[in-house]
Amino acid sequence: MLNKKTILITNDDGFEAVGLKHLVEALQPIANIVVVAPDRNQSACGHSMTLNRPLKMMSFDDDSYTIDGTPTDCVFVSLHTLFKDIKPDLLISGINIGSNMGEDITYSGTVAGAMEAVLHKVPAIAISQVYNNLNSNENKDDWDFELAKQTIVKISEKILKDQFPLGERKLLNINIPQIKPSDCNGIKITKAGYREYGDDIHSHHNPRGEEFHWIGLHPLIWQSDEQKNCDFEAIKAKYVSITPIQLDLTSYNDIDKLKEWIL
Repeated sequence: MLNKKTILITNDDGFEAVGLKHLVEALQPIANIVVVAPDRNQSACGHSMTLNRPLKMMSFDDDSYTIDGTPTDCVFVSLHTLFKDIKPDLLISGINIGSNMGEDITYSGTVAGAMEAVLHKVPAIAISQVYNNLNSNENKDDWDFELAKQTIVKISEKILKDQFPLGERKLLNINIPQIKPSDCNGIKITKAGYREYGDDIHSHHNPRGEEFHWIGLHPLIWQSDEQKNCDFEAIKAKYVSITPIQLDLTSYNDIDKLKEWIL
């Protein structure tokens, strides 16, 4: 056990999430696992950090902790307390319940956990399990994570044995189709697609007559193109999608255009 490398795990669905449990179960045979996850669901919190109050870290055993904050908080605090001397060899954020494709990565707390890791020069992966109907009353404990587990073990072993395939401030964003491993057509390296967003918002009044609004879930609709090489298209075609993500958001193609425009 002592010669195994160390994987730090976080998520945005919270410490009790079924996807987190499956991720730990899959990776325990290949690495030392340290879990630092939010104490409650933090979905769609983006790359947010808690600055207006102190954060509390609670230990459940030697290698399992919760923090009453965001995935970004979890990674930042753990790297500067638990790992202040030796950094983990890899961070994995997930397994998220639901996809993180296209522009949804900007909302995602799952991807944000990986973003925070690469800012501190720790290789990172975000992994999400696509589900066609998140509104279903089906018990999440019965959902099939086998393809996600097999995929993350394969990619993690390759990284720990060899090296991370990307440069600094870049991460891998993995999305898993809702199929059995035997039905998967393989892995595709993809670009982030262009998501189409709807207007699923529910407006109501509470007993005091005050209006409130509840944002719903949007169906997975995207702009298709001839190449069909985006993450959405890969999932539709029963492939695992792996998208390289960089934190540099600069639109380099527009720099010269903007210089001409401003002058």
